[in-house]
Amino acid sequence: MAAAKRGKAKAAGDRKTKSAGSHDPKKAPAALDEYRKKRDFSKTAEPAGGGAARTGTLQFVVQKHAARNVHFDLRLELDGVMKSWAVPKGPSLDPSVKRLAMQVEDHPIEYNTFEGTIPAGEYGGGTVMLWDRGTYIADPAMANGASDEVAVQHGYDKGDLKVVLNGQRLRGSWVLVRTRFGPGGSSSKPSWLLIKHRDAFAKPGADIVADVATSVESGRTMEQIAAAKGDDARVHSANNEPSLVTPRKPPVSRAKPRRATPRVNRAPPDAHAAAPTARKRTPKSSGKR
Repeated sequence: MAAAKRGKAKAAGDRKTKSAGSHDPKKAPAALDEYRKKRDFSKTAEPAGGGAARTGTLQFVVQKHAARNVHFDLRLELDGVMKSWAVPKGPSLDPSVKRLAMQVEDHPIEYNTFEGTIPAGEYGGGTVMLWDRGTYIADPAMANGASDEVAVQHGYDKGDLKVVLNGQRLRGSWVLVRTRFGPGGSSSKPSWLLIKHRDAFAKPGADIVADVATSVESGRTMEQIAAAKGDDARVHSANNEPSLVTPRKPPVSRAKPRRATPRVNRAPPDAHAAAPTARKRTPKSSGKR
């Protein structure tokens, strides 16, 4: 009798775990509503998404994005979509550095392969590079025996998300800590902090975003990706980061040209010419004799 109850409880637990970790094809499109409303897919090559399902280990991607400002987008697969954060200064391998990560709208799983240029005038217009990608798991200390997706969902809901990344450039243990919700309360996107844990992959004092400036997909720089798509040239600052300023052509002067006044060539004075005769004064008569 007791064994039968334990068997039923185990089966129920398995069903619960499977349900929590499975991809819900009806939920994913709804989660992508905000993403889709912001984009015109007849103009941008970004994927509309919603058709990809999880196949194995959870995926992550980091994309360098020269939109209004150059930043890095961290995306973690969860519940059929890519939970996304904009990290203005990019990730740091230094555990003493806390990087602001502003949560943005969920992206489709298909976005993990996007590299190219979003047309000017479209939402997020600018060059996108696949800067890093790989798989991730829940930090074993946080998982406590649960499946990765269940543990990640729990950490995400709690605002203390600990993960282990296995990428080409980012590896080891990391944490995303939610600090506050934006204006408007819980309906607004919150701010988080992205921090590298102290482990074998930590590098105090390192600046990986400055040291590594090429795509893991194509090996290209931001400039090469932009040039390949015929994108407008971008002005580069001293640190070689593309700014959001498109160089302008020098202004064309509309002022009418002045007419040249003919110059009269006057003959120089003749050195041999006679000096002007001094005018003699006639003394006035005093009337006396």
